[in-house]
Amino acid sequence: MRPQKNPRPPLTAKMVIQAVGKVLRKSKTKPNGKKPPTEEKKQYVEPEFTKIRVVDFDLKELVVLPREIDLNEWLASNTTTFFNLINLQYSTISEFCTGETCQAMTACSTIYYWYDERGKKTKCTAPQYVDFVMSLCQKLVTDEEIFPTKYGKEFPNSFESLVKKICRYLFHVLAHLYWAHFKETVALDLHGHLNTLYAHFIVFVREFNLIDPKETCIMDDLSEILCSPVPAPAPSAPAPAPSPSSQNHVTER
Repeated sequence: MRPQKNPRPPLTAKMVIQAVGKVLRKSKTKPNGKKPPTEEKKQYVEPEFTKIRVVDFDLKELVVLPREIDLNEWLASNTTTFFNLINLQYSTISEFCTGETCQAMTACSTIYYWYDERGKKTKCTAPQYVDFVMSLCQKLVTDEEIFPTKYGKEFPNSFESLVKKICRYLFHVLAHLYWAHFKETVALDLHGHLNTLYAHFIVFVREFNLIDPKETCIMDDLSEILCSPVPAPAPSAPAPAPSPSSQNHVTER
């Protein structure tokens, strides 16, 4: 007579949830512990949107240091301008960026945490994070000891590191705009402005090595598209001479 096996305990909802959660955690993580690249379609890299720009000339010409300008003066002027423009660009969609729609400051598969002056790490909503960024940038670019505007005033030794800090934070805002609010930007017909601003910013920070490439690599696909010259339109064939019957034809548009 075979020994009777102990009956398996009935499955409970808690056991099922734990098992499913374990499988999902495994599926989201590679053997090396890194998350796989997101499979979500990126609307902002589609040609119909990337071809829209405000200007179509080489942005490299705008960022190269003029011979008669001091490097720090050039960095200060451009950094202040980018702060104002990115702040303005974000304000156009700020009503869509709320604590409910953007519960974390995300871009692609990255979540940005805010670090206060004591180095304390804080996870906050996207609008909170952007507010921290803009408040910090405003404080720095208006500080006469850091961004001097009077003739003969010296820049501090920490100036370059502070410029890099500002640019890194501003990049986070741009990346979030593309990742979370590109549809709203297109609906407002402002994607041409965003594309031009982003390309100008990336060309600038690359020219002066202001952001570690590891920081910006999450947007490399877009950067390579937008930082390339806009292809010239193919020459159109000469229009045929209109026939006498077509001259009286009216086209409604």
